[in-house]
Amino acid sequence: MYGDKGDGGVVLLDKSLNPGQDAPAAMPKVVLDANALMMPFQFGLNLSAEIERLLGECEVYVPSSVRSELKSLSSKDRVAKAALELSERFAKVETKAKGDDSIVEAAIALDAAVVTSDAELLQKLKEKGIKRIRLRSRSHLILEGD
Repeated sequence: MYGDKGDGGVVLLDKSLNPGQDAPAAMPKVVLDANALMMPFQFGLNLSAEIERLLGECEVYVPSSVRSELKSLSSKDRVAKAALELSERFAKVETKAKGDDSIVEAAIALDAAVVTSDAELLQKLKEKGIKRIRLRSRSHLILEGD
């Protein structure tokens, strides 16, 4: 069955459909910004577990510009260095834009929700009708724009 985990945590995909049966729903996608990648080190948050709690199993992406931002900060900031290492666990998405615009670009291209605590970015995402996932009470994530 689609989305069931088999041995070793591998997702088994049974793409055969019976006549009249709908195709399986696409796996949700999420884009992370730099401050989302720092949350585990600043607040002790299990980012992957919180995203899975909200959306179930999903594909997680980090824009190339976010990795570049973290790389530039990592020489002076150990949290940024740890966040950069964490970002390497997730798929990289190339964007033409920089900063917040790269996150919006990636979210639109992937039809993805965005994890951030950046107030300005949250407002941009809301205006564009993009789902937002943000930190609440420094302890858990919440989904907005559903």
